[in-house]
Amino acid sequence: MSLRTAACVVLLVLFGAFDVAAENWPHWRGPKATGASGETGLPTSWSEGENVSWKLELPALSGSTPIIWGRHLFLNVGQGEELFLWAIDSGTGEILWRRQLGDRNHMMRKQNMSSPSPVTDGESVWVVTGTGLVKSFDFRGEELWTRNLPEEYGPIGIQWGYASSPLLMGDALIVQVIHGMKTDDPSYVLSLDAATGKNRWRVERPSDAVMESPDAYTTPAVVETGEGQQIVISGADYVTGHDPATGREIWRGGGLNPRGRANYRVVASPVVAGGLIFVPSRVNPLLTYRPGGEGDITSTHLAWSLDKGPDVPTPATDGRYLYILRDRGTLSNYDTQTGDAVWAEQRVAPGTYSASPVLADGKVYATNEEGVTTVVKAGPEFEILAENELDGYTLSSIAVSEGRIFLRTDKYLYCLINRAL
Repeated sequence: MSLRTAACVVLLVLFGAFDVAAENWPHWRGPKATGASGETGLPTSWSEGENVSWKLELPALSGSTPIIWGRHLFLNVGQGEELFLWAIDSGTGEILWRRQLGDRNHMMRKQNMSSPSPVTDGESVWVVTGTGLVKSFDFRGEELWTRNLPEEYGPIGIQWGYASSPLLMGDALIVQVIHGMKTDDPSYVLSLDAATGKNRWRVERPSDAVMESPDAYTTPAVVETGEGQQIVISGADYVTGHDPATGREIWRGGGLNPRGRANYRVVASPVVAGGLIFVPSRVNPLLTYRPGGEGDITSTHLAWSLDKGPDVPTPATDGRYLYILRDRGTLSNYDTQTGDAVWAEQRVAPGTYSASPVLADGKVYATNEEGVTTVVKAGPEFEILAENELDGYTLSSIAVSEGRIFLRTDKYLYCLINRAL
């Protein structure tokens, strides 16, 4: 068995139903793409002088989450007009190598072109930029292949800049471009051979959404069905399920924009856990679908819905509880199977929240844009355990690996540990 094959088997196990401790953070939402980790012994409190193992100076802000596999931590970085992939020793904070991805970095509202997060299988790393470049590197920093999506398929026409992260599914890299505010070109989903970068398929994804509503900043997800795995794509007023072998759209669920509004871009990504697909929209509604079916499943497979979902932060779940963080600083906990509130609209640290919550070690971590992380006890009773402040502006979600928390601001990347252990 090759190292790549072995790594893919590991990922498939982690994305499956097995409840195992997660030592790596290969995807921006963790080993199961749910924002949850099986790690224990994580710090509850920290500050500039407490529980900081190391910190590395950064040149600018980014919405990109650190990706970790063993001693390798990968970071998408914007610096001036250039874009880079950094490889960092996760134990020491030493920069192992930097590779230029491209130029034309620029700000669009509060994000730059480094927003998509990389993904890794332990042997290679794949990275996408907001300018539409897709590149693959090995762990030594050797470039394996590159693609330029705007040159091949036309400019990406999203109002506030492309920010979708890629999905690694076995030996295929899934990239979505769901857009329409600034282009008449069709949206599409692309499957690339992870080893070569060559197309396996490209399918258009039509929508009747209007104005800004066709735009999606989401990342694809994977769902298990009785017929096998399917790719889940959310945005442009719909959620769709696709055949990973051909890209064919198998099913489509509506209702994400019930009033047909012109500003219903979707930022928070779909999450799959507990046998359900949780699909945020622009706050109202959050829809929960049962997997399976064909054609229009809007009525037949809708399990439950909420009228107070998130806008920007993607929910976190362990399959039993669904934790929803709203932009203005309230955290809620819902039963995944029924949609009943376990506790709802509990206030955390004041501020605006763009980073997504993370669930690990019996705690929920919620970080606002001012770098303040509220740590809340996970489970049926709401309890704030700590509020921790670090220096800098924060858009990136935290990552967890081997008993450490990695938190990124516009000034530093922090490695946080529990020194009491």
